[in-house]
Amino acid sequence: MNAPDLHGLNAVEHTITNLTFDELPVGARASLSRTLTQDDIMSFALVSGDVNPAHIDAEYANASKFHGTIAHGMWAGALISSLLGTRFPGPGTIYEGQVLHFHRPVRAGDTLIVEAVVTARDEERKQLTMDCTVTNQKGAVVVSGEALVRAPTQRVHRAVAALPTLHLFDPHTRLTTWVDGWAADIAAASPDGVTRPVTCAVVHPCDATSLSGAMAAATRGLIVPILIGPEARIRAVAEELGLDLTGVHIESVEHSHAAAQRAVALAAEGTAEMLIKGSLHTDELMHAVISEPRLRTKRRISHVFRFDIPAYPKPVLITDAAINIVPTLAEKADIISNAIDLARVLGVAKPKVAILSAVETVTPKIASTLDAAALCKMADRGQIVGGVLDGPLAFDNAISAEAARIKGIASEVAGDADILMVPDLEAGNMLAKQLEYLAGAASCGIVLGARVPIALTSRADGEDSRLASAALAARLALAWRQRRP
Repeated sequence: MNAPDLHGLNAVEHTITNLTFDELPVGARASLSRTLTQDDIMSFALVSGDVNPAHIDAEYANASKFHGTIAHGMWAGALISSLLGTRFPGPGTIYEGQVLHFHRPVRAGDTLIVEAVVTARDEERKQLTMDCTVTNQKGAVVVSGEALVRAPTQRVHRAVAALPTLHLFDPHTRLTTWVDGWAADIAAASPDGVTRPVTCAVVHPCDATSLSGAMAAATRGLIVPILIGPEARIRAVAEELGLDLTGVHIESVEHSHAAAQRAVALAAEGTAEMLIKGSLHTDELMHAVISEPRLRTKRRISHVFRFDIPAYPKPVLITDAAINIVPTLAEKADIISNAIDLARVLGVAKPKVAILSAVETVTPKIASTLDAAALCKMADRGQIVGGVLDGPLAFDNAISAEAARIKGIASEVAGDADILMVPDLEAGNMLAKQLEYLAGAASCGIVLGARVPIALTSRADGEDSRLASAALAARLALAWRQRRP
């Protein structure tokens, strides 16, 4: 009997077929490979409850002999089970025993090759003894051992059972990874090699989250902060948090209203390249911005959220959910243009803009559908440039290509939107909060349309979101700086 050689079983298939005992002589072998990701490590920890810090805590692992998080050896052992249970012999196999030896750790990024070889057969019990090894991409053995299985005697050919989609998403990690990447970009931004972070007026940072967020941005090299507010209060908060303000410029003013006015004046004269909202009301800061003619542009001021959403494959911008309550058609054109400019700075060459409504057909009974149609025509005539617009689109077909296909919508934007333009502030605010609190999305946001970007955060936002908003504004401010003659 010839021994089948089933190397390289890597393809994901829709059906599953076994090999029977009679088809597996001594010497028959099979292999599969799998590249380990950090999500694999985290999912194993979630399922098994193994929260050993060597596996899931990068800080601990880097400080130890492991030099990076490692996977539990049983993860590599599970690949042996996968090979035996799905392909070799496959469905109908009964695991009766296993002895494994774990020789070295595996890490995210390692490619593991699992091989099983039949070394003995028991005709009476239909048992197979298999030599099992797992090697990494360097050829080093990470797991070795022996498995004893009872092989099936009848052919099984079945559809693969449907499994639920598993989304592993850590908002903190997602935001900090993005911020750290942008901080590295800033460090390399100047052609002369000299790092020049953006000068930022931090308006009334008189509570823990606003001050710590601003100082975290400064520590990462994103901004050079100018703290504006009652100096005694700022220093008291810093002392309580253990923050060192040595070398940090503080402009002392009596109250939040004065802080907003002074910050706006610094921006108008060019001293500050961006603003960060601290512990004051949004209306107070924005009134000062709007009242300063030197900060106004031809465009309407608007707000843009940047969201990382677990179930969406790329970041998406949502506008306007914070400034314009019921924008007019002309104001919507400005709101879209602001968002397109931001998306282009963030690396999207031609952003796809989905103009949202309750339905995807134009109807006089829903004013937002008429605005959407008009905005698309404005883009056709060159009144809105830099992006691809489509609308009206309902939320489902804006973000789901399958929903768009089912509804017969042929669109370059549907299912692949980079920007979601909401019809009014109520809809946008509810959508943003639902994504954050129900979908677990990570968010940050800025105000555009003025001559400097403004990191505008909610009082409920934590340090991560404030830091990311500062990074977003700094990125835009630096792009604007580089465009100036």
